[in-house]
Amino acid sequence: MPKTPAVFLLLGLCLFGAADALYKQWIPDTNYENKTNWDTGSVPCGNDIVQFSAQRKVSVYVETVHSVQEMRLPVDGEFILPSWGGFTVSNGGDPGCGAGVTAQFKDAESLQWFDPALWQAAASLDDLEKGRFLFSVHEESVPCQYDDVLFRAGSSFRVDTTSNQPSVPVQSVSVRGKKFSSSSEFTHYLGSHSGRLQFHGTSSLSVGASGCSDASGCDCGNSANHNRICGTVTCAPMSCKKPLYPTGHCCDVCGAIVTVQYSSGFNLESYRNRLQHLFLGLPSYQSIQLGMSKVLKSQYFLGVIPCAAAAEIQIVLLDGESGAVAEALAQDILKDVQAHGSNLGITGAEFQASSGATSGDGAGDNAGVVVGAVFGVLIVVVGLPLLVEEIRDFTDHGFENPIFDKPTMMPEVPGIYGSEAANSISLTLSGVHFVNPAYDENETSNDFTA
Repeated sequence: MPKTPAVFLLLGLCLFGAADALYKQWIPDTNYENKTNWDTGSVPCGNDIVQFSAQRKVSVYVETVHSVQEMRLPVDGEFILPSWGGFTVSNGGDPGCGAGVTAQFKDAESLQWFDPALWQAAASLDDLEKGRFLFSVHEESVPCQYDDVLFRAGSSFRVDTTSNQPSVPVQSVSVRGKKFSSSSEFTHYLGSHSGRLQFHGTSSLSVGASGCSDASGCDCGNSANHNRICGTVTCAPMSCKKPLYPTGHCCDVCGAIVTVQYSSGFNLESYRNRLQHLFLGLPSYQSIQLGMSKVLKSQYFLGVIPCAAAAEIQIVLLDGESGAVAEALAQDILKDVQAHGSNLGITGAEFQASSGATSGDGAGDNAGVVVGAVFGVLIVVVGLPLLVEEIRDFTDHGFENPIFDKPTMMPEVPGIYGSEAANSISLTLSGVHFVNPAYDENETSNDFTA
């Protein structure tokens, strides 16, 4: 039988969409001039002995000329020297160096690609250079498949790219000022001596992924490594009344989560900019961290049949304290949606806060916003009877049971073939139910969920 328009409308609710591309910059380095790379907490000087672990691989960037008394090198390593960088050997006569110590270069072997604390994110290169970083849930703090990855030009590094998948896809990788967006070119670099020292692990890093063409955002692609990501995160205890757990995050948080439903006219980056300029510049909200991304929410056909997840926008608001300021901002965002949502491609919004408050607690300022509610009512009122009719038609195509299908054979059982039988199949929010006629409904309930 051909499907009715109602079925198509309801099934359409099960279709899923899919974070916009950002610039993600690796924070650690293996630079000689970085004092945190030395166990002494300072850069070695002319009276010191410099030591690298013999069996560790390392690529070290040397920005200037340094004087040392002695240097013990690894079996496999390199110094990257610009034209003004290098070393001289002293006889221990550096008057400003003290008695001299043995300075050990710290091991970078354990630094992992999937550690959110080792990345900075920004919407543009200008924002990255000026320190205007973006907050994200843990999954999206690590480079997503559409992101541009940067390792600072005047630096070297070592990173373990081990993943739960064979490869780690990104759009591009920039190393020492050179951008790699071609798979063949980057593969050649990975095979070079510098590439082998800088990247290691059981999974290969790949570039050349096509950019996100969906203005409402695309799937980050890190959910398969959620446990690996969270294994690097230490969660602090929360003191708020009802801690929240954002999708893609590793820890409970105190704050608020706004969930936005959208239409084809929605643009994730434009909306992020709107909230930043409209609210985060206000003195009362300067403490707020705002993370916005597209997430996939599980959907169920008729309330019981799982289908593909539906996409919605998750806005995580943190204020670093109990969450009261974040909750106030969530309410202001809902007011803005109510006033301008139709012009922004937003069809609805709601929030939940760590105080226990939600947008469904009451009317007015705390009410959830639905844009275009009349259309939704038409789907339910018009579509549902048609769907029920389909279910009834479907029940007519079963096999015949000679005990129950012939009314003349069991006339002494009342209600099986009469008007009461029309109500033996019912459609509810929790599913489709039918009554087993072999049992007396007055003695026990025998509804079964299909």
